[in-house]
Amino acid sequence: MSSLPLSTDTLPADTATYSLDDVAARLHVSTNKVRNLIRDHHLLAISRDGQPAVPRVFFDDEGIAKHFTGLVDVLFDGGYTRDEIMAWLFTEQDDLGLTPADALHTHSAREFIRRAQAQAF
Repeated sequence: MSSLPLSTDTLPADTATYSLDDVAARLHVSTNKVRNLIRDHHLLAISRDGQPAVPRVFFDDEGIAKHFTGLVDVLFDGGYTRDEIMAWLFTEQDDLGLTPADALHTHSAREFIRRAQAQAF
């Protein structure tokens, strides 16, 4: 089995994460399916303490946050690397006072998708 494409853990130490097993249980899928989601860019993961970890903020009560995959796709299509996307998602936007990752759970999610489109091209 090939290794997972993981980002370097540059996130704040207090960023809550799920293990791959936790993600699988949350999504009601196998761990192999979670690995495929990461490989296919439908989820992003970091290497934390030598283990794959997925930030909890990428999820809502129903599964993967509604706008997450679209936002990540826009950034990948614009030439961002996995590490650059992860950094962008966790960088606070001063004018809105929140990070794009946190915005996934607010009405500002679409604004961050627009910003990603503008930055990526």
